[in-house]
Amino acid sequence: MKKVIVRRETAALPDHLPGSLHPVLARVYAARNLTSGRELENSLEQILPFDGLLGIQRASTLLHEMLVTDARVLIVADFDADGATSCAVAVRALRALGFRHVDYIVPNRFEFGYGLTPEIVEVAGQRKPQLIITVDNGISSIEGVTLARQLGIKVLITDHHLPGNTLPDADIIVNPNQPGDSFPSKHLAGVGVIFYVMLALRSLLREVGWFANNDIPEPNLAQLLDLVALGTIADIACLDHNNRILVEQGLARIRRGVCCAGIKALMEVSGRKSGRIIAADLGFALGPRLNAAGRLEDMAQGIECLLTDDMEAALDIAGRLDELNHERRSIESQMQAQALSTLARIPLQENDNTLPVGLCLFDEAWHQGVTGILASRLKERFHRPVIAFAPAGNDEIKGSARSIPGLHIRDTLEAISTNHPDILKKFGGHAMAAGLTLKLADFNAFQLIFDTEVRKHLGREDLQGIILSDGELLADEISLEVAELLRSGGPWGQGFPEPVFDGVFAVAGRRIVGEKHLKLLLHVPGRAQMIDAIAFNMGDEAWPADVEQVHLAYRLDVNEYRGQRSPQLIVEHVEIN
Repeated sequence: MKKVIVRRETAALPDHLPGSLHPVLARVYAARNLTSGRELENSLEQILPFDGLLGIQRASTLLHEMLVTDARVLIVADFDADGATSCAVAVRALRALGFRHVDYIVPNRFEFGYGLTPEIVEVAGQRKPQLIITVDNGISSIEGVTLARQLGIKVLITDHHLPGNTLPDADIIVNPNQPGDSFPSKHLAGVGVIFYVMLALRSLLREVGWFANNDIPEPNLAQLLDLVALGTIADIACLDHNNRILVEQGLARIRRGVCCAGIKALMEVSGRKSGRIIAADLGFALGPRLNAAGRLEDMAQGIECLLTDDMEAALDIAGRLDELNHERRSIESQMQAQALSTLARIPLQENDNTLPVGLCLFDEAWHQGVTGILASRLKERFHRPVIAFAPAGNDEIKGSARSIPGLHIRDTLEAISTNHPDILKKFGGHAMAAGLTLKLADFNAFQLIFDTEVRKHLGREDLQGIILSDGELLADEISLEVAELLRSGGPWGQGFPEPVFDGVFAVAGRRIVGEKHLKLLLHVPGRAQMIDAIAFNMGDEAWPADVEQVHLAYRLDVNEYRGQRSPQLIVEHVEIN
């Protein structure tokens, strides 16, 4: 799919942004619709108050009752990085607040599937908990919650996924996206929701004199923000102002070295330095290694990595997670080659009206734990919604869906479920990502149904791959100083994208490094020194031998090599002039 570079509309600099901002940063912030300097303040005093979340006061009361009765509490987590960090936050916070019987269980995705299913409730019931707390799941677990209540187990759901038409009959639900909730930020990740619940509980315990009466030191819950930052970024949560505060505060703790042993270990095995870590490192280095456990084996390994305070143990687990991540990459590479081979037999010309706008792919050899990554890769390559399916046993297949701007994927699946009530066994998710299960025998029919539904919402113009640029940098702006300002100007991520610039450069040299990365030496008009650029996973096979100029979309970053630091362009897209 051909991509085009489109420059963002030039926005006027708001009067209330600080006048001391570098012009490049000011331009970037204005393009992201910041309206005041307050939106650049990342102190904890600026976070939204917890009492805006529907049900959070009742959740605090229930947890207080469990605490004073010395009840057994069981956390039921999801098997991704958000679920793992959510679980670690819940376990660490509850223990610090005085709970003596806190345990967790994370469903094996291949055996139990997602959420608080009846099957996982049966397993949980063997531990005889008085209370189950779901983290990063539960809002669609109607049958599982019903069974837990029948077994006499109270259920507190903490989740952030979009609810269906019917809510589970839990004792309490805390979810910013549930009907009637007025919390201003709807973008909290699961780890953000449980962090807020713990803040509310601590506030209540403070009011009733729990810490003083029981000679328990009041815990500093900000110590958990490293986990909140990791889960928020790994789940690709939209970085509204509230989430930016949570992430930046977590990053600040990691940079100071006051983070949990597991995060230190994950940084070490991924070759990241704590003092210079940024949000992208959480998303592209730490998060995938944590996710690898849930994708290929058991996320309990990842949770244990985040719970241990023993650095040696954390390094042992992180080493295993690193191995799993390498294995995941190999599996993903094979699956992607198979998918591209299949798609090569489908006409993908833009003028072909038979082209599937919504792509559905299935292979009986595909790994269920890697379909989400495969769908993401194909979505980026072909710029259209993709669902990748793998076998799930019992003549069923499970799919991971990824969408593009303009199509709310969960709402799309709900429309399909409404119009074809027998085709989807289950589904759930967000605007941009979702999961679903259906019978293998229904796959061919679902392919057509999905494509038909997607076509109702996306036109040909929506399928054009667009790279939004923040414009051109002047020669003196392509500097180490500006690169450092941009690096620290975030945190950048979903909804608050890292700045991308574009410009035309003369090519002075090019070579392949690391077998698959293209290294460029570029001449910048008006700049005496050449500048290095690197395009990851981009060969030069299609380049003419005599190419002299390129139009690049790029990020300006800092390259560190043998103790030397210099500006470097990270190439996002190349147009050969």
